[in-house]
Amino acid sequence: MSSKALPYLWLVRPTNVCLGAASIALGAITVGDVPSIWRVLMASFSGSLIMAGGNAINDTYDADIDEINKPFRPIPSGRVTRPAARRFSIILFVLGVFLAIFISVQCLVIALFVSAGLCVYSARLKRTFLWGNVAVSLFAALAFIYGGLAAGDWRPALFPAGFALLFHFGREIVKDIEDQVADRSVAARTLPLRTNTRAALSVVTVVYLLLICLTFVPYWFGNYGVFYLIVVAVGVDAVVLMSLLAMWRFQMPDRMRQISMVLKVDMVIGLVAIYIGSTGAG
Repeated sequence: MSSKALPYLWLVRPTNVCLGAASIALGAITVGDVPSIWRVLMASFSGSLIMAGGNAINDTYDADIDEINKPFRPIPSGRVTRPAARRFSIILFVLGVFLAIFISVQCLVIALFVSAGLCVYSARLKRTFLWGNVAVSLFAALAFIYGGLAAGDWRPALFPAGFALLFHFGREIVKDIEDQVADRSVAARTLPLRTNTRAALSVVTVVYLLLICLTFVPYWFGNYGVFYLIVVAVGVDAVVLMSLLAMWRFQMPDRMRQISMVLKVDMVIGLVAIYIGSTGAG
């Protein structure tokens, strides 16, 4: 890859895009017998382009904050200009929505909604009281619904969509706690700034305890088997509980950054648990 193209790759956050693509594919897998593999692949690619566009447009609005928190990012480091990043994001959005046309009308509606929503989130919602957290969480949940629709049925994807909604909502607040210094410099109105760190942690705790309780529901109702239960209890719930304990004990920004990364890695374990539950693997 050329040196000029590499900053654009980092601009779209490839790890996050890959997680999103996996979520879409997993949403399709929950359906069972997928009638059309190409539609699922198209959905994963379409969703990846839209997520990449969202990450790119977000960086154009976050450049001032990133100069404080993450000066190594492509825009604050000078490797990509804001206008170039904005044009790049538009291209990604257009391609993602265009591909959705060939999947289904429902997927096209979601693609348009999420593309517009990501732009509004970056421009207005991100620095508001909880609205930005809700928006990101909803978009993450819709990735599973998008995959389910591509496979012909969105209903089996409701469980992972619900888990994603709560998981991302809690993690977004953790990131707000981490970013308080930079957010205060741009007069953001995030939860920890409008209240305080302990109040924000209380919300995170309630959200994650609810998530842990809900992870047992598909097992209780017989949707997922015992192997799912083992993986989700040990690999996801236990990690979330330990993360909560660490948050309350260490409330410094650098520790919050570490905990946020742990939770991000734990998303992969969560995807594995859903895969096992949906396919009966193991």
